[in-house]
Amino acid sequence: MDYTIIYKYFPDLTDLQKQQIEKLQHLYQDWNLKINVVSRKDIDELYMRHVLHSLAIAKFQKFNPGAEVLDVGTGGGFPGIPLAILFPETHFTLVDAIGKKIKVVQEVVSGLEIENVTAVNSRVEEIKGQFDFIVSRAVAAMPTFTHWVKGKIKKKSEHERKNGILYLKGGDLEEELKEYRTVEIYDLSAIFEEEFFETKKLVYLPVKYKG
Repeated sequence: MDYTIIYKYFPDLTDLQKQQIEKLQHLYQDWNLKINVVSRKDIDELYMRHVLHSLAIAKFQKFNPGAEVLDVGTGGGFPGIPLAILFPETHFTLVDAIGKKIKVVQEVVSGLEIENVTAVNSRVEEIKGQFDFIVSRAVAAMPTFTHWVKGKIKKKSEHERKNGILYLKGGDLEEELKEYRTVEIYDLSAIFEEEFFETKKLVYLPVKYKG
């Protein structure tokens, strides 16, 4: 499946954004041969399984110019890199504890010539500073994840929606999220018609984890 699936759901991209989106396949294919960060099957469906999946966050939350977003356990750069293309005036910090993954992120960012991404090889607990939103794709169960990012979300919200965690996850989340009273869960199948998204969800947890 090629990059046109992105334009189906995001028809208003600038020419520069389109060029950057179209470059992703080549950059990931090239770097994946050297450092395997995306499975072979996923490389063939990069635009649906990784790029569009990442951009589900943008359907739910638009980031303001000057906002700070932290992508935890970014792997090869998801959801951070697609979001950084979409929001060029928002700053994204992409963190992963595995050095070779961050190497790929740095090379892809360089190849795209985007300047609003900082890639850091670190455990998230060691990251300094605070962020408007923290994004991630299913790197841990929510109780573990909230423990990792404790104190890293700015109290003052500059967006209509309260600062917090935006988490892409699949499957049955009832048990995992039962202790979070303020959590909101959105089915991605409501915005994307492809079968891949049938069980995929976006979890939003405002800054005060228990309400």
